[in-house]
Amino acid sequence: MSIVQYNKALADPTRVRLAAMLLRHELNVGELVEILGLPQSSVSHHLRILAEAGLAEARRDGLWAFYRAVRTGPGAAFLAALAPFLGGGDRAGADADASESAGEFTADLAAAARVLEARRDAARRFFDAHAPDWPELLAEVLGGYDLTARIRELMPDCGTAADLGCGTGLMLPVLHEKAATVIGVDHSPAMLARARERLREAAGRGGADPSWTSLRVGELEHLPLRDAEADCALLCMALHHLAEPAAGLAEAGRVLAPGGCLLLVDFAKHEREAMRTRHGDLWLGFSLEELGAWCAAGGLTVADSREEPLPGGLDLRFVRIRKTPKNP
Repeated sequence: MSIVQYNKALADPTRVRLAAMLLRHELNVGELVEILGLPQSSVSHHLRILAEAGLAEARRDGLWAFYRAVRTGPGAAFLAALAPFLGGGDRAGADADASESAGEFTADLAAAARVLEARRDAARRFFDAHAPDWPELLAEVLGGYDLTARIRELMPDCGTAADLGCGTGLMLPVLHEKAATVIGVDHSPAMLARARERLREAAGRGGADPSWTSLRVGELEHLPLRDAEADCALLCMALHHLAEPAAGLAEAGRVLAPGGCLLLVDFAKHEREAMRTRHGDLWLGFSLEELGAWCAAGGLTVADSREEPLPGGLDLRFVRIRKTPKNP
């Protein structure tokens, strides 16, 4: 694709607005319609032009398609050069003219942020409502599969472990077998309350959490942990609930110490749309290629991966991920 074709594809205000958003987020057509305030037919038309020009691509997720700017190739290089003019003016070397131009997209980017926050709010409300029966819902999905035993087998020994998306705390005692200190993070206060009850009952305490654990409320895309605070981490059946899975993996990388290990457990890609309503899933599993690309962008490396079938027909993927130590 020539530079003339790239410029032609962006020779429209709506497509420039789309490019600014798709550089930062994956959004479906309905979300883009809400952000831009345009008819669906118009948005789809402009997306098709960007895709045909090699500047945007669609990622299928069940019946849905999520659009994003291309990540590799000459189209990605072209968009990277324009980034300071598309809301990326905080980048080093961006001049005043670029920053002024980027300001044109402030309203669109704020609207996109609201759409993503609405995804998070929906997930939070789901888990707050289903905290009492979450163990049963999880058992329904697993169909008798012993997830606890497999995680016990795969998690390494370490000093401080973090359970990212700990839910009702089922895996916290398992992590304590591997680590002296365990941090549990979840965005649902109701789920954390159940986790706290579970720990106190197990410890025979009426009013205090066990000394080895710290439970924290927070989004997995904005973790309430310091840089390199955890030596190892578990992200179990949580990534498919995140508004922005790539951001969640990047955050996991941030809080891991150099050389630290992340064990990711999630569904392989599937087509069961009912999981969105029955279990609050935002994403229908992930391919290993998607996970590998997100890990690489966040300074992580996939060490190994294995899939195991569940009795109900879904496949569970276990991915061991390392934080790449920085060269001195």
